[in-house]
Amino acid sequence: MLHAHYLTCDLDGLHPRFSWKISTDLPNAMQQAYHLEVCADGFLHDSGEVFTDQSIFVAYCGSPLHYAAVYSWRVRVCVNDAWSEWSDYAAFETALEKWQAPFIQADDAPGESCAKIFRREITLRKPVQSARVYATALGLYDLQINGRAVTDTCFNPGWSAYQKRVLYQTFDPTPYLSNGKNTLEATVAPGWYKGDLGFVQSRNLYGDKMAFAAQIDITYTDGSAETILTDESWQFADSPIVYTEIYHGETYDARRENPTHWQPATLMPAPAFAVEPFDGVPVRRQEVFAPIAFFTTPKGERVLDFGQNLTGWVAFHVSGNAGDQVILRHAEALDSEGNFYTDNLRHARCTDTYILGGGSEKIYQPRFTFHGFRYVALDAYPGDIDPARFEAVALYSDMEKTGDFECSEPLINQLQKNITWGLRGNFLDIPTDCPQRDERMGWTGDAQVFIPTAAYLYDVRVFFKKWLRDLALEQYPDGGVPYVVPDIIRLDPKLDFEHSSCGWGDAAVIVPWALYQAYGDARLLANQYASMRGWVEYIRARANNNLWNTGYHYADWVALDAKEGSCHGATPTDLCATAYYAYSTSLLAKAAAALGNDADAVKYRSLHADIVQAYQQEFFTPTGRLAAHTQTAHILSLVFDLTPDAFISRTIGTLVQLIADNGGHLVTGFLGTPHFCHALSQNNRLAEAYALLQREEYPSWLYQVKAGATTIWEHMDGIKPDGTLWSAEMNSFNHYAYGAIGDWLYTVVAGITPTEPGYKRIKIAPQPGGTLTHARATLRTPYGTLESAWEIKDEKFSLRVIIPPNTTAEVRLPNGEVHTVGSGTYVYAGEK
Repeated sequence: MLHAHYLTCDLDGLHPRFSWKISTDLPNAMQQAYHLEVCADGFLHDSGEVFTDQSIFVAYCGSPLHYAAVYSWRVRVCVNDAWSEWSDYAAFETALEKWQAPFIQADDAPGESCAKIFRREITLRKPVQSARVYATALGLYDLQINGRAVTDTCFNPGWSAYQKRVLYQTFDPTPYLSNGKNTLEATVAPGWYKGDLGFVQSRNLYGDKMAFAAQIDITYTDGSAETILTDESWQFADSPIVYTEIYHGETYDARRENPTHWQPATLMPAPAFAVEPFDGVPVRRQEVFAPIAFFTTPKGERVLDFGQNLTGWVAFHVSGNAGDQVILRHAEALDSEGNFYTDNLRHARCTDTYILGGGSEKIYQPRFTFHGFRYVALDAYPGDIDPARFEAVALYSDMEKTGDFECSEPLINQLQKNITWGLRGNFLDIPTDCPQRDERMGWTGDAQVFIPTAAYLYDVRVFFKKWLRDLALEQYPDGGVPYVVPDIIRLDPKLDFEHSSCGWGDAAVIVPWALYQAYGDARLLANQYASMRGWVEYIRARANNNLWNTGYHYADWVALDAKEGSCHGATPTDLCATAYYAYSTSLLAKAAAALGNDADAVKYRSLHADIVQAYQQEFFTPTGRLAAHTQTAHILSLVFDLTPDAFISRTIGTLVQLIADNGGHLVTGFLGTPHFCHALSQNNRLAEAYALLQREEYPSWLYQVKAGATTIWEHMDGIKPDGTLWSAEMNSFNHYAYGAIGDWLYTVVAGITPTEPGYKRIKIAPQPGGTLTHARATLRTPYGTLESAWEIKDEKFSLRVIIPPNTTAEVRLPNGEVHTVGSGTYVYAGEK
């Protein structure tokens, strides 16, 4: 059995790239050739037989394609001298050549938080063959035709660098159109564009009026066509969504449904930003949770517990009289006395209100807000409360789940689930820091420490490609990188922040390189290369004798070794900054080499060597003592290869002693914690790494699990053993950064790493340890599913691996045996 399947197309303008996976029972299966066809009405591109083993990101090489057109493609492959049958067809669609629809506005004032409905009626007098809607908004929108939702995606058009580009979505409305009169309606809400945004209660950062724009292309069965644009023929009215804000929630007044007072829309002046096709991953409704408990707190609050901290909203059934209300407040945690805890939300009200219009039972859920919550307080509800009438709906970008990990220790399995839910809760169109308080911004530091883990859990290539595009657009002319992307800090007149902290700005280099390693997408790396280079040159212009000792830095943020009342860890900022300067420069040199830029590769390898020399002279004594006596200083020196060879033994020994000095615990922050176990396992201290992972006492990863966490906390001491909580000013219970330990579970415990970008070549080298008796990880790579599963039983070690077609692997057993294999399933056994 041999066939190509899981066909995907990566579209960049009129330049598609094709990828496929091979399914075969043949051992050592390697693609020798492919044959690809692309077709449309009256068009056919036939590649012929192309002899290559490339099966991902194969560039289209045919005649020029057309804009706003739908194409089908298929492929067959030759593997081990045998040709497969043709695959099923897959489709892709090209974007508009240029955006032409004007933006239309309503009468919303700068301080208003209501939603508006834009409407136009059209009459179709001929049967429709096909149609397309291209739509966008300044704000958030959803779209209906004849009262039916055109899409199941949420939070359109997404959050981008609005001052530079606004994105549009493409929908197929053909099933919703009928002969005769049709009503087009778009509801637009303030969203990220003009609503409350940031942690100092600012609004209108991008603009003070919502707007909507759309192009509807209709092709009739007789071959004629028609285009409808937003213009002054459209009307607007007030929506029954009388209040809606990302942070504060939504109020829906069912008594105001079916508005009758419509006014003419006005044209907005031509915008300065570009309108571009959506290039991210749409947000959709995902898992649904029923309450696991309904109780009354000591303060008398009626509370539903959904059992999982998630990002989303609550849907419910309700009936009653006109004017009756349902009021829901959302929270992540209960306080030490068991009461509903919202202090950590800061100014975010996180409250949804539904005002009944009377009549039969209704089902309601919000549309333009989201909350981070596990608990919901029912401040008002008509009649008796039946928990079965409520459900929590998780919302996040609709990425493919690619990785799974499980082992013999239930607490570690729960930790893995918590890491996954930390990703889900914060990957809502952009990688946010947290989903619950008045922040929810795309902090660069959080993204760079978590990206290796994220790439194991989900296919995040397209998700981060969009975000990196905005990072590059918002990069300062001198190469500096904002703290957050999109960069609302720069736009907020209430803030006087700097930019370009070490470990935060380094996302410009670290994230593209991690994506290249995980997916093998050289085009993405090339597109980001100028941004990567700009960041390193920004640092170089500010470094003194190759030491980055200028500027403001978050450094080892929220480390437990910080002074009382401070978020800055004890590790000196110039050490952290210079370490990251060296690391980013080394990755830039590798990126240059990967892209064939030999001159830059030589240049940045030389610069990296100079930075390492300066670091060693500045921070190591002649006898090998590291000047900063902190865990993070030793971790960064080890994992970034900054330690002189002669001093590695002393450095790792001191790190182990620092763990012992702190009772076997970590006291690291954002920069040290993600690399801690790697620093140990890479330097023959595997036992200590497992001990750190499996520590159950406060503070530790598993302490959070035993405390009932279902996501990753912002602080290792978010809830202390006595039940007291960290400062409410900054205490998220869904903050993925410390979930970066997930990378270690895959790369060390399961032993899975790519040795060629995209897992074309693979290393599987599990390192059993701790109390684990088995572990298993699967990863859906660009070539197919990879598996590493080991077990220790009766002092015997066994390993089962599955290698996908069109790849090769080096399998290293704990006893030192090495096997080089092609695709297939292999089982190895031996002594422990």
